[in-house]
Amino acid sequence: MVAWRSAMLQSLLFESSLSLYVHIEISNDNVKHCDGSDEHCGICINSILPDDILEQVLGHLPFATIVKACSVCKKWNDMVHSAGFMQSLSNISSQKPWYFMFTRDNDADGHVYDPMLSKWYKFEIPCVGSPGWRLVSSSGLVCFMDDVCRRKLYVCNPITRHCRKLVELHDAEFSDYCALAISMNRSLLSYTVSVVKSKQAPGEEVNWDLSIHLYSSRNRMWVSSLHVTLQAWRGGVDSVICGGFLYFVVHLTRILGYIRPRFGVLAYDMAQQSPDLSVDEQVILAPCPVCCMRLLNLEEELVMVAGIEKQGKPGVIRGIGIWVLRGKEWEEVSRMPNNFFHGFGEFDDVFGCSGFDKLIYIQSYGSPALLMFDMKSKEWKWARKCPAVKKSALHLFSGVCFEPRLDSVP
Repeated sequence: MVAWRSAMLQSLLFESSLSLYVHIEISNDNVKHCDGSDEHCGICINSILPDDILEQVLGHLPFATIVKACSVCKKWNDMVHSAGFMQSLSNISSQKPWYFMFTRDNDADGHVYDPMLSKWYKFEIPCVGSPGWRLVSSSGLVCFMDDVCRRKLYVCNPITRHCRKLVELHDAEFSDYCALAISMNRSLLSYTVSVVKSKQAPGEEVNWDLSIHLYSSRNRMWVSSLHVTLQAWRGGVDSVICGGFLYFVVHLTRILGYIRPRFGVLAYDMAQQSPDLSVDEQVILAPCPVCCMRLLNLEEELVMVAGIEKQGKPGVIRGIGIWVLRGKEWEEVSRMPNNFFHGFGEFDDVFGCSGFDKLIYIQSYGSPALLMFDMKSKEWKWARKCPAVKKSALHLFSGVCFEPRLDSVP
């Protein structure tokens, strides 16, 4: 019986996806009454499929189609918003992450890209005060922080548009650099937000004061778990929570004869929350000279996407590589082919990067072009052209990817 139902489900997936688009074109008057009992409705899928099979069919469709399904009829709308459907949807293999791209001008609206349907949609993330705010994501949640005072933080589900303002940080001191990260624990239905602040230490040019602040959605409080002075290193603007550790990028501030890479990564154990951090013993150096490091959590593996520095020209990117951390060593996964690298046009010394599951997005801040890399197939591929238009040489673009989910609650 189970095998028969599984086979039936698989055979219906394609036909049902077509049925969705057919039903969506029905007028509102017809939709209101089309429950399978009206002969004028024609053949309705509600009348031939048991509810549990229909629920599974809907759950296997692209997320954008699931959202559209809510407008088909009241029964489908109620089903999609039911607790049972939410639970079954969370057990189905995750949807590919969407990418929200926006311009860094006075308008915080933008476009979101759905890689399953290869389509862009007009989109906005609620509560974002300005496009200069910093955005990070985990599962179906997006966290953003005011990049000026760095005390206002919000967490929201971009799909349901539910948003929560977090209590402000206790540490009100200005910081020169700030790294934001969020991690969603689906089993506990909770999340953790981290902020790593770096400020130049008084009296010593190469030493920097670093502090780590952790927020838990379970008690809705901030804990300042670490205050330390780094010798010849400073914190950066990139961090990620992965496998119970907070990883953040550090930069070497004292060059003087050093030939080792100027970038590295430090790991902070969030369970132990040690009040000390030995940089010289714990820093994980970049595998080669780089001028930009982005850290990603892909299925609880730490992935680094870095701009490879041109020899003899500090700050100039000659290519982009992808590595996975194995122990304390970086294992190379792939390097961006030259035709894709040159397809961005002129690259700055930094670039945007975001990822989830097995998919990585890379974009240049000076262009709306968006490149994807699949960690499983090792395939590089351009996303469909974004409708956003570059209006001037100073017109910049930014973005973040997130998993579209209905059941993630901020």
